[in-house]
Amino acid sequence: MNNILKEIVGYTKFRIDEEKMKISLEKTIELAFSIQTESNFRFENALKTKEISLICECKKASPSMGIIDYNYNYINIAREYEASGASCISVLTEPKWFMGSDDHLVDVVKNVSIPCIRKDFIVDEYMIYQSKIIGASAVLLICSVLDKDSLRRYLRICQDLGLSALVEVHTENEIDIALEVGARIIGVNNRNLKDFSVDIRTSERLRKVVPSDVLFVSESGIKTESDVRRLIEIGVDAMLIGEAFMKSDNKSKLIDSWRGKK
Repeated sequence: MNNILKEIVGYTKFRIDEEKMKISLEKTIELAFSIQTESNFRFENALKTKEISLICECKKASPSMGIIDYNYNYINIAREYEASGASCISVLTEPKWFMGSDDHLVDVVKNVSIPCIRKDFIVDEYMIYQSKIIGASAVLLICSVLDKDSLRRYLRICQDLGLSALVEVHTENEIDIALEVGARIIGVNNRNLKDFSVDIRTSERLRKVVPSDVLFVSESGIKTESDVRRLIEIGVDAMLIGEAFMKSDNKSKLIDSWRGKK
């Protein structure tokens, strides 16, 4: 891991240890399993369509960009995404570098009907149970952050809770690990976490080694209609797009244009 990623992971561990002092792991597990949902794996099922699926992101800031939206009205943004045909919504909950909050996810879930993924740095099983409690339909599991045994165990917990897991990879070796532990959704991050450079050719290269029965999501660096067309051509199932939408003054119009609706 690079220095920034190490800092984020270290801070997340500290943050979760603090939260455990307020509500114990045992209590959190009990609460998570007490929640009754109408259907399981909603996020995963929402991506199983013939057309390309869009996972649209609510994100105020990032380590590479700083503050993206000074007037961050995540509820209105989420509603606009849903109205524009988004399949799912990604909500940043990491508070320090991304200026997110668990409350943002809670509010978005209350205001839209499509499934939401909690975008955070899962470093402890506590966070998976917590994600269920705050209304997430899915969590992000990052291969470069978790060892193989943890990844396998966390996927099992997601399965027991009815949560989908987007397993993020950057290399062929990480894809091998993700497939070995049973990932059903693999997300290729086009952003190099070592230097934060972005190249969507990463998705083009790695698409070839992911089986067709595993959902393939391209993440980061998707900025133009040309990028979207390239990714459709290589057969991605979904795209997770954040900064391009967050910077747009007319998100609905941008989504329509990328879907071929002028």
